[in-house]
Amino acid sequence: MNTIDNESLLWQVTQFIWHEAALLDAKEYDAWLDLWQPEGLYIIPIEDADDYAAVLNLCYDDDKMRRDRIKRFQDGFSISSAPPAVTVRTLSRFVIDAVDGNTVVVSCAEHLVEDKFGRQRIWAANVRYSLTSSDTGFRLQEKVIRLLNADGVLNSFSYLF
Repeated sequence: MNTIDNESLLWQVTQFIWHEAALLDAKEYDAWLDLWQPEGLYIIPIEDADDYAAVLNLCYDDDKMRRDRIKRFQDGFSISSAPPAVTVRTLSRFVIDAVDGNTVVVSCAEHLVEDKFGRQRIWAANVRYSLTSSDTGFRLQEKVIRLLNADGVLNSFSYLF
């Protein structure tokens, strides 16, 4: 891939990831679910691992678990989502890590500001996306959010990272 193609691809994946963040901040969860491949995984690990299925994670959501989590948020059956937090995400430092056929792996930094009960908290993470490209755009294959303090004391989250 030449430099021009690489810059174009970086711009395209950046636009997709910014769009995903905007959907999450707006709590447009149904539209967010539509970004996923059915077999995709949403993972928030506690530790760095080669096989996240074999270790304890804060989240290890397949399609069913993503939909169940969203349903709890939308129906108010999650104590952590009553009331829901207001969030603002900033994503930066985008790097294409790999391109293999129609799969693009990209990493970036995320800062998430949460406002709930008149209190703001800031979370920072390194995020890795595996995106599948098609004629209709990108789809999420895997999203791994490595919170800087994932092994520390965490409060409940009333949103997705």
